Amino acid sequence: MKLSEELAWRGFVNQTTYEDLSILDEDPISFYWGVDPSSDSMTIGNLAAAMMVRHFINHGHKAYLLVGGATGMIGDPDGKADERNLKTLDEIAKNKAGISAQYMQIFAGKEFTVVDNYDWFKDINYLDFLRNVGKHVPMSQMLGREFVQSRLGNEGSGISYAEFSYSLIQGYDFVNLSREYGVTLQLCGADQWGNSIAGVDMIRRMDGKEAHVYSTPLVINKTTGVKFGKSEGGAIWLDAKKTSVFKFYQFWLNADDMGAIDYIKIYTLLSKTEIDNLETQIKNNPAERLAQKTLAHEVTALVHGKNRTDSVERVTNVLFGKAEFQTLKSDDINELAKEIPTVNIGKSIIESLIESGISSSNSDARRLIASGAISINGEKIDEDNIINTVSLIKKGKNSFILVR
Repeated sequence: MKLSEELAWRGFVNQTTYEDLSILDEDPISFYWGVDPSSDSMTIGNLAAAMMVRHFINHGHKAYLLVGGATGMIGDPDGKADERNLKTLDEIAKNKAGISAQYMQIFAGKEFTVVDNYDWFKDINYLDFLRNVGKHVPMSQMLGREFVQSRLGNEGSGISYAEFSYSLIQGYDFVNLSREYGVTLQLCGADQWGNSIAGVDMIRRMDGKEAHVYSTPLVINKTTGVKFGKSEGGAIWLDAKKTSVFKFYQFWLNADDMGAIDYIKIYTLLSKTEIDNLETQIKNNPAERLAQKTLAHEVTALVHGKNRTDSVERVTNVLFGKAEFQTLKSDDINELAKEIPTVNIGKSIIESLIESGISSSNSDARRLIASGAISINGEKIDEDNIINTVSLIKKGKNSFILVR
């Protein structure tokens, strides 16, 4: 498919300043996409836009990936009800490093250039900025922004001059990248449309050039009708320290049936032929949940690599009775230890049940054992014993204890 066709098929068409998307199928375009370093990790919300970026790169366009060292010093106010707390310079540096590392993982094997807007803002004189940039930005345009209106309204919390100026700073990013690298397009999430348009207008007013914006739509959970990308515990992060690889994999494995194929189109690089074939298999055997298994495997492998993906798949199969505990490798057991209660080898089953919190007392533990509710490494037990080897205790379907 041509890029314009692929974007439409995958669900990446939203707002854009282009009158005709077929221009994306012609000569290579230099574009940029950036992530606000409010954290040292992206979320799967950012990942949706990143996947769109990959398709632009795959079709021959030249990518500049921005880490916002300058804008991070202020904080992106879009969608925020209150003023952000300012981050320290050390926090911003840590966050930029985290985002850059994830760029390297997600876009591995692709050609791209990482840029930091702090590099061109650090030496700009304030008066020069007002004279050379601020002079070209109408106040009516800045005051008309939705986030400004929401903060200045009767029930708004107010807005500082720093956050009010965010769109001015982001707009100048586009100006600088246009001048330095010939960038003519900004890719962004749906929530960044207003700030991105500021750059288009700035380039036109300051340099008399044409520039464009292309935004990806929000991903919506068709079952609930709300924004996709959060679990009961909050945001799903790409950093394994914030969302473990196991929980990351489980999130995708539990995706809703109605949206699973749409998520595969957005979050994986599987081709149309592969996805069409997958849909046929799903229709023939819906109970197998092949869409969710494929989605979980592909996205986890992209973000965390094949080895860790294989590991969490082995752990998942053991926990849900599709493989024996003995098939787990030492790394798998280490992964499992992060997710379920763990007790030391050499204790009795009753002691293990109580220490883990699964049983409230000796009598409760004995009752569970006597009723056949407890198994060790897949084998039901009917009496208490000392556990002297690395083992998995299971109560019912979803309660586990690792003995190690």
